[in-house]
This record gives sequence, structure tokens and C-alpha cells, in this order.
Amino acid sequence: MKHEDTILAAVAGFVDTLSFVALFGLFTAHVTGNFVLIGAGIAGFGQGVVLKLSVFPAFVCGVIASSLIARSLSARPAWQGTRALHAVQAVLLLGFCAAGVWATPVTQPDSLPALVAGIVGTFAMGVQNAHPRVIPRAGVPNTVMTGNVTQAILDVVDMLSAGTADSARAAARARFAKMLPAIVAFALGAACGALGFRYIGFLALLAPVCALAVLALCTAQSAGAITKERA
Repeated sequence: MKHEDTILAAVAGFVDTLSFVALFGLFTAHVTGNFVLIGAGIAGFGQGVVLKLSVFPAFVCGVIASSLIARSLSARPAWQGTRALHAVQAVLLLGFCAAGVWATPVTQPDSLPALVAGIVGTFAMGVQNAHPRVIPRAGVPNTVMTGNVTQAILDVVDMLSAGTADSARAAARARFAKMLPAIVAFALGAACGALGFRYIGFLALLAPVCALAVLALCTAQSAGAITKERA
């Protein structure tokens, strides 16, 4: 589906930032960032070490679940696996929303409600992280932007360098055009996630839930349209 990576990047930025501000600095999408915060917590800086440790098994389970779903649908068209993963992630984020509302107000990082919310949210983002790996497709990474930003900078250098061959410049321009929307969407999603939590709390997660539901529906509709055209 066109713009799928852009929408997913916005979802990742939204959820990661909301979880960070709501759950004592917890990363749900960029889950390895929790290593830094765990180290800081062990040294007495920050809090929520138990919460940040508990989400790693949840992330692993999200990746495993994605793999099992993709394998179970491997004999079918790829769009069906894509639709299933979008739907599963939407349901999990809805669970994150419900768990977060239950946990509100979150005053203790290692309380049961906070742990449940963090685990469900990280499970959901584990599904998104694994999605492009278990169902390969052309696109750009949509959960962590470090690599995208690095590549975009390199492409800008290639485009502006006088010694760059025309073919290399064209390739750099094409890559940059693919990377930039995802980077911008992630940044906007991050801002919206923080603002959403400030004004309506965990109910803001209904926005990415709806986005994923739309993706799941549009994936099926796009596949149906392509099938009719071929027929």
C-alpha cells in the first residue's frame, strides 16, 4: 500500500513518545534504548528498572508472534499476512490503551498496572518491528529513525557533491525521497503522542489504533482492486 511506511513511522513515533512520557521513560518501539535507561537506573539515575527489564520478554514475544502469524499464512498472498499483522497490532495497542487507562494515574513505575501497560505496548511494537522482516517488501525502516537519518544525510552529501556521478546522484535522490516522509512522519507522530497524552492521557492511543485499522482495511481493498485489474 502506498504511504504504508509513512503511516507506520507516525505510529511508531506516537506510541514510543507516549510510552516514554507516560511510563517513566519507557521505550516501546525503540526497545534497545531501554538499555541506556536501565544502566542509568542501576546507578541511581531515573527509575523504573523493573518495568524496563520486564518489557524485553514482551518484545521477544511480539517478534515471535509476528513470525508465527506470517508462517501460518505463508501459502496465501502476502497481503493477507500484512493485513493480519496490522490487525493484531491494532488490537494490542487497544489493549495498551485500556491497560493505561486502568493504570491512571501512574505514580509507581513498578506497580502492576504500569507493568501490564508497558508489557502490552511493547508486545504491540514488537509486532511492528518484526513485520517487514517476516513479510519482506520494498520500503524503509519505520520504527527507528537513526539509520534513516544517517542514510538521508549521506544521500544529501552525494546529491550536493560535484564529483558524484549522475547515476549515483539519481539513486541518492530516489533514496532520499523514500526516507524523508518516514522521518518527518516519525517526528510529527512523536509530537502528537506527547501532546495527546498531555490532554487526554492513554486515550490518545486510539489514534494509532484507528490508523492501523485503516491500514488493515486498505490493504485488503488494494489487493482486491489489483486482482480485478488483472482479471
